[in-house]
Amino acid sequence: MRSFSTFDLQYAHRFYGFKGEAQYLHGHTGILTIEVEDIINDGVNMVFPCNEIKKTAWEVLQNFDHALILREDDPLLPAILQVYEKQGIKDGAPTNRQKGPAFKTELATAYPDCRLVVTKETMTVEGMIKIVYDLLKDKLNIVKITFTSGVNGASEEFMPSAQLDRCPLCGITLVDGVCPKCGYRK
Repeated sequence: MRSFSTFDLQYAHRFYGFKGEAQYLHGHTGILTIEVEDIINDGVNMVFPCNEIKKTAWEVLQNFDHALILREDDPLLPAILQVYEKQGIKDGAPTNRQKGPAFKTELATAYPDCRLVVTKETMTVEGMIKIVYDLLKDKLNIVKITFTSGVNGASEEFMPSAQLDRCPLCGITLVDGVCPKCGYRK
């Protein structure tokens, strides 16, 4: 059986090197849906608590919300960083509280203090799916990700990664045999 959660993401990007309207810096409202699959946990009678899917995923996804997403070779990147430096916000501002932990993967690097994500490839709906799966595949048993942004949309299905050891009291994934939410120990 499957459970899913949906996320609204506001972001700006451009398709560097693209010949068309998307070559200009522009913004989107993206809708991301993550589906997880597992057996129904007898203790809580659900596959995975949707609010816990949201908490687990949001920890990294909030780095994309209200962020600028640029490809690593985009000539706008150094210019943006230079402006942020002059404004004194490159390393963050006291009002910037909506941020997840910084991350660096083969596909993307998040600089949460300056609301910036730098990607290896052009940030398309397909690219976002690849990045999200890469970031969350070890935390959630993801079987499908769908992302729509403007008139664009894509989805990809995945083989369930593994049977996750979950808490019989609240249903979330155990970390080293301990529930991070309620403290249950296996």
